[in-house]
Amino acid sequence: MSDIKTFYLFHGNDEFGIAEQVKSMKEHMENEFNTAEYDGTKVNPGDVITAARIVPFLGDKRLVIVHGMLAHLGKKQKGNKALLDELVEALPSLPPSARLVFVENEEVSSKHAVLRLANENKTAYVKLFNIPKQLGRWIERKAEEHGARIEPQAAAALANVVSNDLRAADSEILKLAAYVGKDGVITPHEVALLTSYVADADIFAMVDALGQRNGELALKHLKRLLVDSEPLSLFGMVIRQFRLILLAREWLDDAGSVSELPTALGIHSFVAKKVAAQARNYNSINDIESIYRNLLETDVAIKTGKVDDQLGLEMFVTGLSRGD
Repeated sequence: MSDIKTFYLFHGNDEFGIAEQVKSMKEHMENEFNTAEYDGTKVNPGDVITAARIVPFLGDKRLVIVHGMLAHLGKKQKGNKALLDELVEALPSLPPSARLVFVENEEVSSKHAVLRLANENKTAYVKLFNIPKQLGRWIERKAEEHGARIEPQAAAALANVVSNDLRAADSEILKLAAYVGKDGVITPHEVALLTSYVADADIFAMVDALGQRNGELALKHLKRLLVDSEPLSLFGMVIRQFRLILLAREWLDDAGSVSELPTALGIHSFVAKKVAAQARNYNSINDIESIYRNLLETDVAIKTGKVDDQLGLEMFVTGLSRGD
């Protein structure tokens, strides 16, 4: 019985990897009545221990998942040390039926009392999940898991556009694998054809160049985008991008954090970080509002036939690059 693991610590910045591990544990439970999940910043450690000690219903295991408790108890706040001591004292005496899982979406300090206990206790299991440095290789392995093979160049292209958003990467890989079929090969062509992030990446690059007043580079990205996109559709994407930049700047100027931006704007964390960086390219929110008004006026001119759509796009890019 001494080899049975009764409490687990999954920590690190790979939120997707941790979520997959937790999902696997849930799927191996006999029934849902033996699984409980808590917000560790709101629940008392004593209540969590009690939940883990409950006798399983028609099964031999009870799974209790707690999010963020260790980071919360690690803060220097009144009463936290006593609660942490209570938790550390109780963990070694959990029954063999307990599967108490601590989920921390950042690396726990080696000095943390629970991590020190877990490293010394045979009933504990610790795993560090960090975003892989070689994202291309991770993508290649994921493609194999989904029944396909992805060429290194295609994996590198996908890695470049999804950045460190592993959840988005997995979603794109699954879509690509379904497209090429079982044992099919994903090439750069399929990535460019099916991955919306590719167009977004070029939009980001063009807007970055505009923010830096680099007209030559901005026009280069624009011409590349026009190869695969209709001018009017592309113009809509540019409007959307500057609208996000405007909203992001409003949020940041009101003391909002970048970490909360994905929820505030309803966008992926990868997109939020890029938009926040672009919002800071401008001296003030007034500059962004002026650009956005210019875009809307040009959009009306295009749709009413006063200016050709492609010409309107090129005029906007060259004008903004000069600071018009």
